Amino acid sequence: MKKITIAIAEDNPLAKKAIIEKLKKYDDVDICIKASNGEELLALYPITPVDVVLMDIEMPVMDGIVATAKMREAFPVCKVIMLTTFDDDDKIFKAVLNGASGYLLKDESNENIYKAIIDVVNGGAAMSPAIAFKTLQYVRQQQASNTSTKENKLSSREIEILTELKNGLAYREIAEKLFISEGTIRKHIENIYRKLEVNNKMNAVNLAVKNKWI
Repeated sequence: MKKITIAIAEDNPLAKKAIIEKLKKYDDVDICIKASNGEELLALYPITPVDVVLMDIEMPVMDGIVATAKMREAFPVCKVIMLTTFDDDDKIFKAVLNGASGYLLKDESNENIYKAIIDVVNGGAAMSPAIAFKTLQYVRQQQASNTSTKENKLSSREIEILTELKNGLAYREIAEKLFISEGTIRKHIENIYRKLEVNNKMNAVNLAVKNKWI
């Protein structure tokens, strides 16, 4: 039986180890490359070509979105699946436009990651349920966009989270409703504070309401 060869591009050693552990039980998967950034991946690939790359987004030297574009240009046969903690709409669509065949969150189960690998090898696409939901929301919001949303500094996911905060939901409740982890919610909150130059959720919600973003 021919094995599916895999490259992992991930700068966090613990995250890399976790991915390896998740795939270890599958006899038809062989992890051949373990790179710490996009540049290292591009240097190793010609020596050991693989079928699928599991690509992190935020890496030093060369991030996953840039590396995906370069991989698809230089080695179009290879499939790339983004495997990341980020579900920000800008990152999702930049990755897809740069040639990614899938977009999964790192907290996916080993079965779902394995299934995604099989799907892209067979010509399909793979997305976490939260990402698929996000994609639909993005398309709908683009269709309904108006002047106020065009002036908005926030991503559609950040708007969703602010809306739920306005409705009184706790971080855990928002995470459950949007099918993402509480840690991801906290990362989005940090980004919202930075973009809006505020330091608490009440000010963030008030500013979004004032500008009619929510």
